[in-house]
Amino acid sequence: MAYLTRQDIPFHYQLADAFTICDAYHCSGMTPTDPNRYYMWTGWVGNDGSGGGPVIDNAEAGYGWSTFPEVLQQAGISWKIYQDIGTGLNAAGSWGWTSDAYIGNYGDNSLLYFNQYRNAQPGNPLFDNARTGTNVAVSGGYFDILKQDVQDNTLPQVSWIVAPEAYSEHPNWPANYGAWYVDQVLQILTSNPEVWSKTVLLVTYDENDGFFDHVAPPYAPWSSAAGLSTVDTNNEYFAGNSTYSAGPYGLGPRVPMLVVSPWSKGGWVCSETFDHTSIIRFIERRFGRHHTLSESNITAWRRAVCGDLTRAFDFANPNAAFPALPSTSGYVPPDQQRHPDYVPIPPLVQAIPQQEPGVRPARALPYELFVRGLPQPNQGKFNIEFVNSGQAGAALSVYAAHSTGAPRAYTVEAGERLKDQLSLNADGSYGFSVHGPNGFFRRLAGKAAVTHWWSGTDAAIPDVAEGYDVANGNIQLTLKNVGNAACQFTIFNAYDRNNPIRRSVAGGDSVDLYVDLRAQYGWYDLRVTVDTDASFERWLAGHVETGSSSMSDPALGRS
Repeated sequence: MAYLTRQDIPFHYQLADAFTICDAYHCSGMTPTDPNRYYMWTGWVGNDGSGGGPVIDNAEAGYGWSTFPEVLQQAGISWKIYQDIGTGLNAAGSWGWTSDAYIGNYGDNSLLYFNQYRNAQPGNPLFDNARTGTNVAVSGGYFDILKQDVQDNTLPQVSWIVAPEAYSEHPNWPANYGAWYVDQVLQILTSNPEVWSKTVLLVTYDENDGFFDHVAPPYAPWSSAAGLSTVDTNNEYFAGNSTYSAGPYGLGPRVPMLVVSPWSKGGWVCSETFDHTSIIRFIERRFGRHHTLSESNITAWRRAVCGDLTRAFDFANPNAAFPALPSTSGYVPPDQQRHPDYVPIPPLVQAIPQQEPGVRPARALPYELFVRGLPQPNQGKFNIEFVNSGQAGAALSVYAAHSTGAPRAYTVEAGERLKDQLSLNADGSYGFSVHGPNGFFRRLAGKAAVTHWWSGTDAAIPDVAEGYDVANGNIQLTLKNVGNAACQFTIFNAYDRNNPIRRSVAGGDSVDLYVDLRAQYGWYDLRVTVDTDASFERWLAGHVETGSSSMSDPALGRS
């Protein structure tokens, strides 16, 4: 596990404070480095078996499916890989990896594992743009070519920058070596105001190196046994082989994504679901207006669930002024040596790390989701329905209480709804928790009793439905009682803990409750119980989207 504070990595923190961080940006796959980079440069890992795929390890054997730079080339969009060649960008030089961590590209230019690049000769754009670079071991610096292109106004329309190992922030290299490297790139880009005025720099990481993340990533249901989807999930499931077990390709754990540009200033957070294919889709949106520009390798499921990064920007209000950032001059490596692994000693008294207090501005998101649930005791089933009235697809996971089984996965496209039947426990009880994007959460629990109108038994049958007041960013609860006996609902508000709300509802009646969320910027966390059934619970949490920007959840930033 790792948790780096502002004191540990001040440059990264202040870069996020000055621009925009995407906190729901995921690795593309539950894999090591190379497959995640294949997703970033090609849209997948040869999922359909073409060109030597699927590839879920770092075999680097040589592959043949198409890549996105080839799509750019065909559309007339200029592109280049900025890197150091180390001891050579060929097999003898391990495609840029060397034992000297301060030169080369750490083998991280994964285009070089494709045969069309390996076989390219000088004069071919695949060679000239992907197999050339600086030669720091002989002369010059890491950024000489980039600096010259910026000064000459010849920076390509699309560029990728691949750092040497020592600056990659890969354990056990210091994150502040990476800060120095990023700072050098930013100083070059901002040295030419004309270039900076039309530049977006995306800073991210291929995978998370096994560090802990408390957010379980979305994945596609590959069969009805795993869940349901309104969108095609073809090519999102690895069937397994003699080395690796079967399972969904991804998404993987979250990694940071910093969006640095004149249109992303202000310390924003964007919590839309993204992955490495989102970078390709951003380029599609940016340069596809006058060209046919589409990466066919990206699956329908990813296009439905992962955004294209455009919501991380405010293109209507550019701000080209560059903020003051902490100096990174002290982060220059003191030598050119490798050092032993740093093994931190756990503190004697351990505690959960606390997020910094306060809130930050949050970009508007495309989500509007509802979950409806109704027990069917005569059938031993629980009917559940997912409704997506938002502008983007959403992946949700449903966990059954006290179950050792895997959660069920559901994907619902924008404007669609999805129904399923889950099993009640033998005694009629149920408990299901639903997790979705941007903190969306629902818990539906209780006990379904078989009742008949002729039995003469009076019983309350409670339920809760919600509606969003989109114009004002508030929420309304409808407290329903479809039974024939009265019950009292109690609503616990996590943002107003000392004032629970109680409402009595007669049998066959309902009561509306309007909850003002302005004090918490549209965030809600409401737990509903009833006096007639100790097991009944409807727990609703999330954020009401209005189409306008908001603020991050104040509950997470409590001091």
